[in-house]
Amino acid sequence: MKKALIILGIAASVLILAAGGFALYLYFSVTSTADEMHSPIEREFSELRPEGVNVEEEEPLSFLLLGVDAEDETSGRTDTIIVMTVNPEDESMKMLSIPRDTLVDIVGRDGEDKINHAYAFGGAEMAINTVENFLDVPIDYVATINMDGFEEMVDAVGGVTVSNEMAFEQGGTQFSEGDLELDGEDALSFVRMRDDDPRGDAGRNDRQREVIEGVLAEGAQLSSVTRVGSILDSVGSNVETNAEWDDITDMIGYESSRHDIEQMTLSGEGTRIDGIYYELIDDGEVAEASQELREHLELE
Repeated sequence: MKKALIILGIAASVLILAAGGFALYLYFSVTSTADEMHSPIEREFSELRPEGVNVEEEEPLSFLLLGVDAEDETSGRTDTIIVMTVNPEDESMKMLSIPRDTLVDIVGRDGEDKINHAYAFGGAEMAINTVENFLDVPIDYVATINMDGFEEMVDAVGGVTVSNEMAFEQGGTQFSEGDLELDGEDALSFVRMRDDDPRGDAGRNDRQREVIEGVLAEGAQLSSVTRVGSILDSVGSNVETNAEWDDITDMIGYESSRHDIEQMTLSGEGTRIDGIYYELIDDGEVAEASQELREHLELE
């Protein structure tokens, strides 16, 4: 009996040490990843928040998510532009997709251009300022990811499950209607299809949000614990954000908001100006989306 108790004690000690070792590994890995992907911008807070932003638990926050069509996340045009607001008090999230061809005033340059050019012209800060000016919604944090990194992140969480509304072929892969399980390569093809979608950018934006939701869901599963290393490697190599380590730790309480995600979109009328295609969004539709996001951020 005594021997059995000793064995149990040793086993328990081993488990405790293993758990402590993993926790220590995770801590240093996450802090290292946070440092690697941190990319500061000049401003400390949005001018649309006059008193600044004090990142505290239960405070609604906004994020600008940019998918860059380049080999690294520091240049190129943004094929994916999503404004995400998170309200931890009612545990909800809203994701607004902005069509990449939307004609807007580019803050910091003369005249109008496609909104996806802002990042190419002036990086994350110009993209933030342009989106804020367009929507009249403050942006607290920005995160950019290159398309190669998008593929890696899907693979890192073990793939995603999406609900596909229409059958189509893209990149040599046939996507049937209904629920699909996708690896990184197929997920990238899934979100890139636009020409054969009768809704154009709007349809592609819906698919982008589907995959992002899938990554959030898979990354939160216990089964992803074994994938921590690959997830952190993927994030650190392919994502840049102005959020610092302290900001990230303050956001831990926001995780439950992923269970209630509302997808929003802006749709407009396509037109050509001097032979170049643009998407014209009705001012009333922009104002309606702005109001909804501002209310979610508890600014109204």
